[in-house]
Amino acid sequence: MRALARLATATALRSTPARASARRVGASARRWTRAPRASVRAAGGTARGATDDGDDDDARDDNEDDARGFARALEERARARRASGASTLEPGLFLVATPIGNLEDVTLRALRVLRDADAVLAEDTRRTKQLMRAYDIATPLVSYHAHNEAKRRESVLGRLASGAALALVSDAGMPTVNDPGADLAARAAAMGVRVFPVPGPSAVLAAIAGAGLPTDEFTFIGFPPPKSSARAKRFKSFARNKATLIMFVPPHKLIGTLEDAHAALGDRRCSVCRELTKVHEEFWRSTLSEARAEFERRAPRGEITLVIEGYDGDELALASDEDDDDDSAPSSSNVEDAVRSLLEDGASPSDASRRVAKELGVRRRETYGVAQRLSEELKKRG
Repeated sequence: MRALARLATATALRSTPARASARRVGASARRWTRAPRASVRAAGGTARGATDDGDDDDARDDNEDDARGFARALEERARARRASGASTLEPGLFLVATPIGNLEDVTLRALRVLRDADAVLAEDTRRTKQLMRAYDIATPLVSYHAHNEAKRRESVLGRLASGAALALVSDAGMPTVNDPGADLAARAAAMGVRVFPVPGPSAVLAAIAGAGLPTDEFTFIGFPPPKSSARAKRFKSFARNKATLIMFVPPHKLIGTLEDAHAALGDRRCSVCRELTKVHEEFWRSTLSEARAEFERRAPRGEITLVIEGYDGDELALASDEDDDDDSAPSSSNVEDAVRSLLEDGASPSDASRRVAKELGVRRRETYGVAQRLSEELKKRG
């Protein structure tokens, strides 16, 4: 029990306010594992991956994780449960959402399913072990990831067809959403096997909730293409989409992604959401051009979810992008005067930039930057 409490504390945030949070994780783990731990002992403690002491081993391809090991683990667990009379889940495939950072975000239902499943299919068993150890869950772990799902799928489907209750998890968040397992869930459903979503943490929903951008309509586009030309083409396809855009971006691709988004969409508002729910969580909110300047100054780190404002419906703003050489374009002083007048009348920077862009026929990405700067100047004077 003391070891469990220490492990739960180690996985929680280390800042001063987070010590109480860490203690709560330990208390939660102790409270939720008393009865289930007794059940596991009665069932013979047949867990393999979840109770292995080797933290550094890559369990994706070891001997116990092959097809025969999978079958053997299920058979041993079934025999032990029949002997002990332990309760089991309804047969089917359970898609279990797991924490994206903070271990306290796991749901009570997720813990119960992970504990009672015949086996847990994990994208990376090493990552899943951390969660299962924190809550003292001893269920066989079987790797199921992009590199082995094709050869493992039929074996898993066979087990589901024979009445097994299997849980599927990804490294973090909801499995099958931009992660391995979508085809497995579709095939299982087509076979008549029940598929149970067990909702919970989501980087997409956490980002849109905290980004400070419109939430009434949004589009998740996963990871944008790695090459700049393909990325630019992808962004252009959303140029007139009014929905807020959400995407996952690797740190080393952030600058290029911001550049391509700026070129295709204009200088829209955005939020760079880093390390969601973790100790270094950050919501950096401004515009695409300013985000590029900021993260060129300091190299981006950690897992990033990028949120970009949708198209605001201003036809003139987009149309003028194709007419940069128009000699009749209003001067910058005229734009500043118009924006300042609206701001002094109480308009927000977003509203002022939109109205001036429409009235003067200039790009909104230009007027929004002016509006942001003048708004800060007015605040300092006031």
